Amino acid sequence: MSKTADPSIPLQLRALGAIGSVMAGMSVALAAYAVHGADGEAQARLVQAAAFASGHGVALAALAPLAQRRSGLTALLAMLLGVLLFSGSLIGAALLSLPTTLAPFGGMLMIGGWLLHGWDRWRG
Repeated sequence: MSKTADPSIPLQLRALGAIGSVMAGMSVALAAYAVHGADGEAQARLVQAAAFASGHGVALAALAPLAQRRSGLTALLAMLLGVLLFSGSLIGAALLSLPTTLAPFGGMLMIGGWLLHGWDRWRG
């Protein structure tokens, strides 16, 4: 087993994959807190934030090593920023009573990231 990183995968893609893995793991903790430590609307927001963070964390971890062009990297960065804005906005609302103003922008970034990723994959 090699102790060095795969040189064929650029550092930024390895970082995105690692961030995705951490995000997926943290989403499990967030879901556990939502179920055991929150009630009502706060619980619903935290569960939704955890679901989006989990799905996109797994996607980043799986897709990052496959990105071959700038458009693929841009797609993954849009997904990451989108989930941070979307889930972060829901978490801020649930825990700090902040408005969810950034959630729609996060959602649009996630949608755009997936569409760009699809276009990038179509290109080969």
